[in-house]
Amino acid sequence: MIFDFDDTLAPDTTTLLLRRHGIDPDVFWLKDVKSMMLGGYDPTLAYLNKFLSLVGDGLPLGKLTVSDLTTFGATLDDQFYHGIPDLFEELRAIVDEYKLQIEFYMISGGLQHIIEGSKVVTKYFRAVYACELCGDTPNGPLKHIKRCVNFTEKTRYLFEINKGIDPKVSRTSPYSVNEKKDKRRTPFANMIYIGDGLTDVPSFSLVKKGIGEPGGGGTVFGVFDPKKTGSPKQALQKYLMPERVFSVHSPAYGKDEDLGSLIIACVARICSAITTGPAEAE
Repeated sequence: MIFDFDDTLAPDTTTLLLRRHGIDPDVFWLKDVKSMMLGGYDPTLAYLNKFLSLVGDGLPLGKLTVSDLTTFGATLDDQFYHGIPDLFEELRAIVDEYKLQIEFYMISGGLQHIIEGSKVVTKYFRAVYACELCGDTPNGPLKHIKRCVNFTEKTRYLFEINKGIDPKVSRTSPYSVNEKKDKRRTPFANMIYIGDGLTDVPSFSLVKKGIGEPGGGGTVFGVFDPKKTGSPKQALQKYLMPERVFSVHSPAYGKDEDLGSLIIACVARICSAITTGPAEAE
């Protein structure tokens, strides 16, 4: 199972951090970042560069470090949408009945060190692929973009999961994803991808089509929180998005709620298909 993070499992964490430091998210997303994008910046690079421009002595984010991001992330475990993390335990129990294994991955355009500060994430997720910032020294103020995960870059990490490339290996051998693999560790048919529908279009398409695999594609769920329709980040993304139609659900992951119950049923169906074959699983 692959999840986006911001606005999928929790409210946008970059926006929460900006507010914590007294920075107006409307100005950040809808004025400054939007202006950079209209000038030709990649959307993700635009927000990362603008974010870094606020770091430093006498600036709104102060001498913000990687450690500060992680510390902030640790305060957000009560921000997860309803049903998280109980859903992960429910899914593990279902998969155990079939004597199979389930893995959770995060592919996000958010800030990795904030996400990894969460105890929920470190407990349940095998790997997190997200944007990274760093300083000149390990404890120095943030100054550089170390990794940028935009909406097309996300598909790279889907292929890494598909091919079974260890996250630690891909760190030092980024081109290993391009190597031919006759046998894929996790077929796209066994994948479930859950994203907010605004930055996950290529990932939705890749997982759903299962490109290049005889078993076909997997399952995708779009998440949209109607309570967040006025958020500045979503307003910006909607402005940039072409008109698309998604099957979307409110981010409610309880086993008796719409999205939670659909995910549980989907995992059970995939387990049945793996153990008894697609025809019998129908």
